[in-house]
Amino acid sequence: MLYPLIRKFFFSLDAETAHGIGMLGVDRVACLMAKPVAPCPVEVMGLKFPNPVGLAAGLDKNGDHIDGLARLGFGFLEIGTITPRPQDGNPKPRLFRIPEAQGIINRMGFNNAGVDQLLRNVRAAEFPKKGGILGINIGKNATTPIDKAADDYLICLDKVYNDASYVTVNISSPNTKNLRELQKDEALDDLLAQLKAKQLQLAEQHGKYVPLALKIAPDLDDQQITAIADALRRHRFDAVIATNTTLSREGVEGLPNAAETGGLSGKPVFAKSTAVQKKLAIALAGELPIIGVGGIMGGEDAAEKIRAGASLVQFYSGFIYRGPDLVAEVAETLAHVLRKKTV
Repeated sequence: MLYPLIRKFFFSLDAETAHGIGMLGVDRVACLMAKPVAPCPVEVMGLKFPNPVGLAAGLDKNGDHIDGLARLGFGFLEIGTITPRPQDGNPKPRLFRIPEAQGIINRMGFNNAGVDQLLRNVRAAEFPKKGGILGINIGKNATTPIDKAADDYLICLDKVYNDASYVTVNISSPNTKNLRELQKDEALDDLLAQLKAKQLQLAEQHGKYVPLALKIAPDLDDQQITAIADALRRHRFDAVIATNTTLSREGVEGLPNAAETGGLSGKPVFAKSTAVQKKLAIALAGELPIIGVGGIMGGEDAAEKIRAGASLVQFYSGFIYRGPDLVAEVAETLAHVLRKKTV
């Protein structure tokens, strides 16, 4: 019952200000807010997860709060999106709540302190040292031309490789100009080929294999979904994350803040992201795992992602609206769902 009172206070503040204060609070009182989380071990991408419930990228861009978030019971954390050089992102205000629909619109623009600062934070954290699964989400700087985007991804992959449990390639944010063009045909093929070659080179160099995941948008037609699935198989990627935020405003039409530009997340994106995930699962035919994300606001939402073909789930906006209780609820629901699948 505590979190609704906390949320009322935070929702009285500007969204980005509240986010900063809230994350400091997680560092200090996470142990008081956490509920026991049902064990539900799963193996995905060759990694052993204590439970299939993950934090999506975006909440902790620079890895400033890894240990506090880990105490809430997540089976894995994903930090970033990080870029080679620090950047401020888009002008403020750039983060907007739509509480009537349990939605959030953001146009942050990959604001982050740069990959070197993220690595300092990761190396100072206890969670990775104790075997916690930490994904690092990588992107390109806004000032890097789109035809040179691969250079930024390769720089980030090279730098984070030895400190990441897995690396996510984010080509689906709507808030960096032309970024989603990288999801298309030849551009995607070229990027995935370069990243796969780099991954294999780094595996040899470091003596360990770190999986690569691709994060895609929900605003894809059937032909695009099939083409992406084919490219992922062809280049032997290790996982796909479906999905990022949407440019659609379906479900929030006419509500305050709904006309703001940026990507919409939270409950309104659930149906759209799950529909894309289902089609992707059919196209992939089980050849690589899917991490389902988008609109998970409760245990049953997460269960639907699993039934639609996901092996793991992540959330961000649901955490803002529901608080730490959502971690335990989703973990318990998925423990039952996965137990039934194995019986």
